[in-house]
Amino acid sequence: MLEVLGLDAEAEAIYRGMLTNPQDGVAALAARLGLTEEQVRRGLDRLSELALIQPSGREGIGFRAIGPEIAMEVLLARQQAELAAQQMRVEASRAAAAQLIAECSALRPRAVDHASEQLIGPEAIRERLAELARSAQTEVTTFAPGGAHSAEDLAASRKPNADLLGRGVRMRTIYLDSVRNHPPTLEHVSWLHQHGGQVRTVPDLPIRMVIFDRSQAVLPIDTSDARAGGVVLRGAGTVAALCALFESVWNTAIPLGSTPKCGAKDMPPQERAVLRMLAQGYTDEAIAKRLGVSPRTARRIAANLMERLDARSRFEAGVHAVQDGWLPSSR
Repeated sequence: MLEVLGLDAEAEAIYRGMLTNPQDGVAALAARLGLTEEQVRRGLDRLSELALIQPSGREGIGFRAIGPEIAMEVLLARQQAELAAQQMRVEASRAAAAQLIAECSALRPRAVDHASEQLIGPEAIRERLAELARSAQTEVTTFAPGGAHSAEDLAASRKPNADLLGRGVRMRTIYLDSVRNHPPTLEHVSWLHQHGGQVRTVPDLPIRMVIFDRSQAVLPIDTSDARAGGVVLRGAGTVAALCALFESVWNTAIPLGSTPKCGAKDMPPQERAVLRMLAQGYTDEAIAKRLGVSPRTARRIAANLMERLDARSRFEAGVHAVQDGWLPSSR
């Protein structure tokens, strides 16, 4: 009955037997259920892994089953954590797919593939973005990673953004949480918000991206240097996938003017992002780039998290984070 919650039939029978006859030890349970003692021990290991049994203080009995109400809450919470972990993997896959699409599109001969267009150098990217903005009719959605933006870039974006908003084009932009600590960028983002643009922030973004009217998307060829070149994608399936990536991030982003909420253990979203990247093996430099902060800041956050988790390595930090409920289990 409880297989849907991760409890196999054998372990369920042992759990029920322990509830019905709490005085039974391994031998008695095996005899009562028609199982071998090895099967009972294996089932007890599974129940212990699921936190459905606890050590018992009674002499001769080393364990006891927790009540069914609490047990069902534990199993449901575990299943929700697994669903959350699966969602994280889906989002990571979408981000990886976006990067792969951009890189592979850049390798194709331009004349052969009419669904993409290559842009070489910052000037070409800037001009093409301006053209696409002028022709946009309904919506422009943007991932704007990189943290603090230069005063020149911010000033250059004011007029085209004002033109778009003046024509009634919906603008939704996602920045990094770190822009909240950079006054010039924050001022620009606030200006955008005040003029009708919708602005949200997240701890980290997978890639730089601008989508026009859900029909054309501009991505960098090289995610480590967005100014080196870009690609304009028009394939319906590809753009739809990128739109889905944007919407999934937008739904979890924090609106400008709101304070990012803390999660489990009062952990801010930025720290949770660092912890997730530590568990995935990111370097300090890679973490800093994703968050839009300095490597020194990334190292400080990582060191603080490892100290709080009493971890001697990044892998151990990830293990402890899952065990302590700071991150969902990937099982």
